[in-house]
Amino acid sequence: MAGLIVHEWAEMSGGAEQVVDQFLAEFPDADLQVLWNDAPRRYPQARETWIARTPLRRSKPLALPFMPITWRGLRAPVHYDWVLVSSHLFAHHARLRGSDNPPKFVYAHTPARYIWSPELDDRGRKLVARVGSAVLRPLDRRRSAEASSIVTNSEFTRARVQRAWQRDANVIYPPVDVDLIRSQSDWRTTLSASEEMIAASLPNQFLLGASRFVPYKRLDLVIRVGEASGLPVVLAGRGPAEAFLRARGAASSVPVRFVISPSDKLLRALYQQALAFVFPAVEDFGIMPIEAIAAGTPVIVASRGGAAESARITGGGVLLTDESPAGLASAVDRVQLIDRRRLPASVGRFSVSRFRAEIRSWIEGTLGGSI
Repeated sequence: MAGLIVHEWAEMSGGAEQVVDQFLAEFPDADLQVLWNDAPRRYPQARETWIARTPLRRSKPLALPFMPITWRGLRAPVHYDWVLVSSHLFAHHARLRGSDNPPKFVYAHTPARYIWSPELDDRGRKLVARVGSAVLRPLDRRRSAEASSIVTNSEFTRARVQRAWQRDANVIYPPVDVDLIRSQSDWRTTLSASEEMIAASLPNQFLLGASRFVPYKRLDLVIRVGEASGLPVVLAGRGPAEAFLRARGAASSVPVRFVISPSDKLLRALYQQALAFVFPAVEDFGIMPIEAIAAGTPVIVASRGGAAESARITGGGVLLTDESPAGLASAVDRVQLIDRRRLPASVGRFSVSRFRAEIRSWIEGTLGGSI
């Protein structure tokens, strides 16, 4: 049975790309369709749309109005028996031109945040977005009705799908390479000489924040947690908010160190060295807290969202319910009571092998046969 995998756009890294990687690993004969491909080495087989041949590919906000109609006219060079969609914006609108439109399975990372949850995405607060959402909401809901079946990446996203699309869904947690992370008791032994120097230069005890340096990740709150508890802070990642975070760190009452663009190995070593991993963003799922727990480090996470869900499942973290100085200090006190030794064994529910098996079972169970 011939299959097509559909993804919004392809980037060099990202949680959605980790999902697509496993789709392709489980269904290696499937074709891949994206709007444009910014990771040609990662996805050499990807088929692009007309947007890829225009400057629009360099500006998602400018390309956005053209996305819904573009998804409605995809080429179907062969007959497809099923379509598997990775959607966090409009990819679930996908329809094949000149085809009888085979069953469509939607893996929803989130309904488009700027349309349905503007409080979680600054783009949704702009006037143009607010006007556009009035048109796009009913369209988006109608397109979601075309899916033969929907699964989401968390119960948090499932509830949002129910509210936005008025569809129920099952949950299949995303793949996290927990087996690889658990394979090294000390990731510092795998580092390059320059990375070893970075790791060795860090304080004996510190709180770790890591993500893209963008406002909604709330890395400034990680600094506040450090100030409230009197602990140094390490921020790892990169992004446009770096200058703001450096200025905030320079004014902090505790030392704040930056590790820019760490490798995967260095990030895992940072997880293991940290007293706790602080992840205050409200995410649909949140892969990094699971990685930290797999490395044996407890987490402090936002009280709502997918990270709160995974912290409850694993017992590997505390929820940030009070952002006053006393509340932040209390969270650090409570997280230190968690037994780090038991954490790596708690994350099996998020493994790659489990994800692939559940995805295959979902599709084959709906189609009524093997693919």
